[in-house]
Formats: sequence, structure tokens, C-alpha cells
Amino acid sequence: MDATTLVNIITEFLEKNYYDQLLEKVRRGEKSLSINFTSLAEYNPEIADMLLDQPQEILKAGEIAINQLNLGQDIKGFIIRFANLPASAGTLIRQIRSKHLGKLLTFQGVVRNKSEVRPQVASAKFECPSCGNTHVILQLDSKFHEPTKCSCGRKGKFTLVHKDLVDAQMMVLEEDPEQLEGGEQPKRMNVLLQNDLVSPLTEKKTNPGSKVQVIGEVKEVPIYLRSGGQSTKFDLFIEANNFIPIESDYTDIKISPEEEQEIKKLAKKPDVLTIIRDSIAPSIYGHEKIKEALALQAMGGIRKKRDDGVVTRGDIHMLFVGDPGAAKSQLLKRMQVVAPKARYITGKGASGAGLSAAVVKDEFLQGWSLEAGALVLANKGLCMIDEMDKMSKEDGWAMHEALEQQTVTISKANIQASLRCETTVLAAANPKFGRFDPYDTIANQINMAPTLINRFDLIFPIKDLPDPTKDEKLAQFVLELHQNNVETPQIPTELLRKYIAYARQNMFPKLTDAAIIELKEYYLKMRASVSSANVKSVPISARQLEGLVRLSEAHAKMRLSEKVEKKDAKKAIELLDYCLRQVALDEKTGTFDIDRIATDTPASSRNKLHLIKEIINELEQITGKTIPLDDILKAASSKDVNERETEEIIQKLKRAGDIFEPRRGFISKI
Repeated sequence: MDATTLVNIITEFLEKNYYDQLLEKVRRGEKSLSINFTSLAEYNPEIADMLLDQPQEILKAGEIAINQLNLGQDIKGFIIRFANLPASAGTLIRQIRSKHLGKLLTFQGVVRNKSEVRPQVASAKFECPSCGNTHVILQLDSKFHEPTKCSCGRKGKFTLVHKDLVDAQMMVLEEDPEQLEGGEQPKRMNVLLQNDLVSPLTEKKTNPGSKVQVIGEVKEVPIYLRSGGQSTKFDLFIEANNFIPIESDYTDIKISPEEEQEIKKLAKKPDVLTIIRDSIAPSIYGHEKIKEALALQAMGGIRKKRDDGVVTRGDIHMLFVGDPGAAKSQLLKRMQVVAPKARYITGKGASGAGLSAAVVKDEFLQGWSLEAGALVLANKGLCMIDEMDKMSKEDGWAMHEALEQQTVTISKANIQASLRCETTVLAAANPKFGRFDPYDTIANQINMAPTLINRFDLIFPIKDLPDPTKDEKLAQFVLELHQNNVETPQIPTELLRKYIAYARQNMFPKLTDAAIIELKEYYLKMRASVSSANVKSVPISARQLEGLVRLSEAHAKMRLSEKVEKKDAKKAIELLDYCLRQVALDEKTGTFDIDRIATDTPASSRNKLHLIKEIINELEQITGKTIPLDDILKAASSKDVNERETEEIIQKLKRAGDIFEPRRGFISKI
């Protein structure tokens, strides 16, 4: 087909289908138009086929065709972009071969990093100093080209008169892990974005971690050797024609009217929580309370942004600490299937940068660029962290901001960026010595930073204690499961995913007065339970109160209710109370003490520490600077602190640098 016919056909097609849109684009000053491939294929299948094989010719003809249309002004450099290419044009990055060069293809993947926007020369105009002739050279690859000789015979230096610059940005596209088989490493490809496709580093839709579809042409770039010559090998990149963000979180799940009816019918059942609980992990025996909590975590609370700019998170974070073989990892893996968007990582295999974000050296535009970590990649989804106790403390610190403020702020090299991290975290860990010690408190056996533990709304200790009745039922359940190899959930997994997505998309319940009174009474009762005892402990803090609100909202969402009622608040209180009784109960005083997990020192020990300090201060006034150790032990035992505890506290004060031992058996304050 000759060029004139091609231009005429495209002109007719645009005039018939896209004339109004073109006028609107020109009026707004925009320089690109997106065309549906299907409409082009219906109009002229031959040109549609030609587009896939020779995109450059069609795009050039399209540019001329738009100039021929009478749009009221001269429009130069108007670009036609294509969307909805056929499935045959889709390919994986790992499958790109030399036959694909110059073809229009579709790629789907995750943005790994992207560079800053920089101008790039598209074409340059040169003048011959001898005869004044002008030469226009198109700059198609990375090396700047000048004319070699003029028609007058001159070779050598030509004068640069004018150059056309376009905005350019490089992006690294990585294959979507879901498209890969078992142990394959996702392959990467550089993508060149130009003109209106470029976006700033902080742009939400192209943030590192976003899922995108790129429609573009595969091109080759020459590789230059150190000796100055050109290599026989070529590098590849994709020159993007169109760029479509694909969100893969719960907002993207499509629910048909029939499924919506089924979901509403389920929600009307009085025992909907029990049905969902039993469908969360049907192949795991017991753990009813944990499964209830997992169902509520999947629903999530409501993220609130107040007028003063303060944001309260809606995500419910949970931590399992349990004996080996207590099905913690199985629960995590099952939630990976149920949650609409999920990432699974494990302790030693994750670093601080891998969790939050990393700044890496940019190869193409010689600078620094941003790479998202697991928590950012799981934005608006669920991140499962297994073996969390095996993670080093420094790596754990990377999670502090992500868990509470729900952002990841990076200030490294010349990059200052704040990435969104609205991620729900479900973590699992083993006790300090591998298995729970029945004679020690649970709080003492959780080997994690207290500041990190404090950010979890619910903490479940999972103990594996011998119990003949329970053991028989468990053995029967597990063996039958192996015999039949099937345990059908009451709600099929696909419908359960859609139920969760529907509740999160459409339900934003408000707290009723009855629910507020219920939560307030529980909070005040817990705070007051301590003032009667002679221990200055903090039973629960405002953080737990906010956790209760989130759990109540999640329970109301599960019922597809517009209001958080008293029964929702009661369910939230029941779950939190269950956790606190196992983790924060101070056996000696019989009171709740959140400091057992929120800080290193429980309130009873902290009170004894203050007592010993007071004794040292009193004895210092009587005996002078050097205080005999025996006097301290005597005074402490008269106040119900035994000798072993007193010696421990004195060792602690020595380590903290409050006291020292001038000679054996004597103590002095520093």
C-alpha cells in the first residue's frame, strides 16, 4: 500500500470515529489521542494488521492525517496512541526475540524503578558553512548524529541551527510474578517514555510497585566497546506508545450482579462470621478465635483523613507467636490465597531496604532511582511476614513508619520521596527459645523490639500443649484430610475473595452511640482496674482503643452494615480481651499490664526498681556515699522484695550506669 492511500484511509477513519475527540484534545492543548484497536480492526483489518507489523509507518501516516484534518490550527507532533491490542500481541519480557524487533507488542508487569524526566533530542537541523544548505537529521538512538558530508562536497564540521527536544524518562519494567512458573527469576526491560507519558517520581499511578500495561515497539541499541568500536551484540529497550496503569488490589475486582446478590444473601445470615471463619482456612483444625481475627483483618477498618490533615490507619495488624508445628505458616499461606492482593516474605530472606524501599544507582541516566520494597508493593493489600523473630533488629526498624504512619519516607542520595504503604501486616514468629516455657510469662519470650510489638493490634500466642481429647480430634481431622485430600469450604475461595472486595469497596460503617458507650465502658473499666491495686501499671493505652474501633468497623463491614452497632463492639472487645489475657496479664497482681509487651519492663518490676532507688537514696543520707549491700538487701526484704530480685535490680542499675561498686560489698551512686 502506498503512503498516500494509507494517509487517506487513516484520515477517513479519524474523521468518522474520532473527530469530536480530536477537536476537544486540540482545544485543551493536548498532543495525543488514544484509539481503540478494535474499532480500527473493524474499519480496516488490513491496516490493523499492518499496525502490528510496521507501527512506525502507521504512526507517521497518522501524524500526517491529523495535520490534513481541518482542526482550526497547525498541530505539529500530534501522537496517536493505541489501546486494547489483541491477545496475540501480548508477550512476556523473557520471550522477546530478534523477530519481535520493530513490532507493536503489549507487555504487563510491575514498575521496579524509574528515572527523573530529562529532555532528549528528537531531530536536529544543521547548516553547511560553505553553501548554506540545511540538513535535518533524526536522532533515533542514544548517540547524537551529525551529517557526514554536504552536496557541495564539504566534509567535517556543520553548524547546529536548531534541535527539537522531547521529554524522556526511563522506567524499568519487571515481569509480573503471577505470570511466572515456580522458581523463575522475573526478567526486566528498560522502557522509554516520551512526551505526555512521562510522570514525576512521586506520581501515584507509576510509583515503583504499581502494576502497568505497556504498549510499545521493541528497538535495539548499539553497544559500544571500550576500544571505541561497536559490538556485534545489541541491547534492547521498549519505546512506549501507550502506558495503562492496572491496579490489582481489591478496588479492581469485578463483581457481577449475580455474585452481588449471592454476597448480600450471605450477609443476611445471622451466623455470617462463623461461616466466613470456617471458610478462611478449612484445612486447619481449631484456632477459631484466630480465624475470626483473620476474617476481620481481611475486611479492615476505615482509613480516616481529618480536616487537620491527620490520617488514622484502618488496617488491622496481627502477630502470631507460637510453638513449631502450630500451623502459623499454613494460616499465612492460606491468607495469601484469600486476600485480594498479597505478598509473602520470610524473616532472614528480607532486609530493611527490601521491606521498605531502596535507592539504587541508575544505569541509563546516570543518577539515582527508587526501588519499592515488599510493604510498598503490597499497598492496599496484605503483607505476610513469616519468621519475624529471625529478622535483625535494624531491619525491623524499617517497619516502624510503615506500620503506623502507612508511608515509607526515603531521604538518600538526592532522592527525597514518600511512598504510600497502606498495607495490612500479618506476621508470625517463634518464641525466644523455640518453644514456649510454661513457667515464664509469654511477654518475656517474644524476642522482638517492644516498639514494633506495640504497633500490632492483636497478638496471639499459639501454644501446643498435650490434651488427650483435643489431640484425638486433631489427629482424626489431619488423617481424614490426608485420606480424602479435600476439605471444601462453605464459601468457595473465589466468592470469599469477592465478598471481601465488595465489603471493602462499598461499606464505610459509622460508629453508633451504643457502640461508643460499649467501647468507652470497657476502656474505663480496664484503666480503673489498676488504680485499686497498688501497682502503677498501664493496663491498656489509646492505641488499643483505636484497635477496638478498627475491629468493630471490620465486623460491621462483614455484616455489610452501614452502622457499627453494640454487637460489633462486643465482638471486638471479646477478641482483644482474649489476646490481653494471654499476653498482658500480670500473674502476681492479677491485673492487665500492657507494658509487658509494649516496653521491656513490666509495671511490677518497674515499681520494684523505683523502690530500690528510693531505698538507696534513703540509705545514702544515713550512711554517706558508700552504702553496704547488706543494708539494701535488708531494707528491700522488709518491703516484700526478695534477695534475688534485689540483686537483679542492682545489676540492672549498674549496667544502666546509675550506680557503681567502689569496693566489694558496697554501692555508690554516680
